[in-house]
Amino acid sequence: MHPRAETTEGARVWTHEAIARLERETARSADTHLLHLSFDAFPGIDFYFKDEAAHATGSLKHRLARSLYLYALCNGRLREGQAVVDASSGSTAISEAWFARLLGLSFTAVMPACTSPAKIRDVQALGGTCDLVEDPSQVHARAREHAEAGACHLDQFGLAERATDWRGNNNIAESIIGQMRREPHPEPTWIVCGAGTGGTSATIGRYLRYRRLATQLCVAEPHGGAFAEGWRTRDRSVHATQPTLIEGIGRPSVEPGFLFEIVDAVREIDDADSIAAAWQLETLLGRRYGGSSGTNFVACLQLASEMRNRGETGSIVTLLCDRGERYGETLFNLDWLGEHGIDLARAGDAVGLLLGNAGQPRLKR
Repeated sequence: MHPRAETTEGARVWTHEAIARLERETARSADTHLLHLSFDAFPGIDFYFKDEAAHATGSLKHRLARSLYLYALCNGRLREGQAVVDASSGSTAISEAWFARLLGLSFTAVMPACTSPAKIRDVQALGGTCDLVEDPSQVHARAREHAEAGACHLDQFGLAERATDWRGNNNIAESIIGQMRREPHPEPTWIVCGAGTGGTSATIGRYLRYRRLATQLCVAEPHGGAFAEGWRTRDRSVHATQPTLIEGIGRPSVEPGFLFEIVDAVREIDDADSIAAAWQLETLLGRRYGGSSGTNFVACLQLASEMRNRGETGSIVTLLCDRGERYGETLFNLDWLGEHGIDLARAGDAVGLLLGNAGQPRLKR
């Protein structure tokens, strides 16, 4: 046998085993819960929260990381013993570090230096290395430098919308629609999500069209984020008009996975309102979730208010994106909030007004 054939055969064996490990992990993973709340202020409108923080790595990005590794393996880009790198503000990096450990690979996360300390510690606890960059706009370039040195660049921002099978195969959209099947309003009026890589909104938007559903898709975005600016103008060269404290969304520039045409609405939410809503979610659900979950929640309340004013009933589904414990030193720290000019009491009043000061909701199981 030719030496190259032996090498190719050995590489194929390792690739097959790596894919088998990912398949076994998928089989061991249960689907995430869809929590149901109703509020007296919104009669006939049901709220559902897809608890993606329940994944083994604590966030929505668990699904994306698995898909990115499969995509790299099946495209012949990831080899045995090869280093892995990606640019990430945290949650994706944590999930990618977890899967790298599962496959016996080294992993480096290129992160903005302002990333939550807890997220950095989580990556390191999984055996990953954090390459911290002072200028957040340079994380992509630094990741490419690692790739040029031989690492496999998972490239979540460049590949997220194509790495996930949007037609099904237990993607998040298929999961939501399946779990809604026996609910009073099984076809949601709205599904609300944020846009980090754009992969989730692309998957949901495509799946809704593929299934010929009337459900509309709303992207919840920090004020002035690049998705909001690009969606409004259909100009992919635009940049964010202001920074945000909400990690993972509100990107500074338009990412390749931002598909504007399949999004029906974009809601821009103040950082203070997002943070206050994240605090409110702890009261409502008994555990903490990150700032992007708060952004989603405020957008849901705005949409529900408009439905109520039009006399409409129905259901709204959104995502609980990651564990709030990762933000104990930032979004859930009053001193940190004060340093960043966040008046939590005032923002909390605004969120309470949207809720109609309804008091305790009814949690339905």
